[in-house]
Amino acid sequence: MSAPRPLPRHEGSVPPAEGPVPRHEGPVPSAEKPVPHPLLEAVRPLVDAMGGELLAPAAAAPEDVVLRWEGEEVVAVRLPGLGDDSLDRIVEGLERVHGPLAALDRRTKQDLVRQLEARGAFTVRHGVETVAAALGVSRFTVYNYLRHVNEQRAKER
Repeated sequence: MSAPRPLPRHEGSVPPAEGPVPRHEGPVPSAEKPVPHPLLEAVRPLVDAMGGELLAPAAAAPEDVVLRWEGEEVVAVRLPGLGDDSLDRIVEGLERVHGPLAALDRRTKQDLVRQLEARGAFTVRHGVETVAAALGVSRFTVYNYLRHVNEQRAKER
């Protein structure tokens, strides 16, 4: 087994616990799948919504994010690259929550456009077209929703 990889320290992070790292009791986990853990269950909905993947820490690549709990590496998160497939995954996640997006009312669609803009959906090539198709509206309507969102944001300042 190789030495643990050093993890970047972030402002406000908690130092690892002193002493030996606790070992998992029970069946030997798969090298690919993470062991059940409260942290894993807490981050799973977020990782799923982002289109990420949860892995065992031993299966982590250098670009993956390894999460620790009380000094123990618990799970690795593989984030998707921001691309067309990521936007498709985000839209699929919204459809799982809201049902068919085209059936939503105008205000809800505007709110979804606000959320998608915050997540960078419109920085992706053909992002407006992809969102418009999912919402069952024209791309001009999406631009109008974005204008409305920006006007609301300006009023809040």
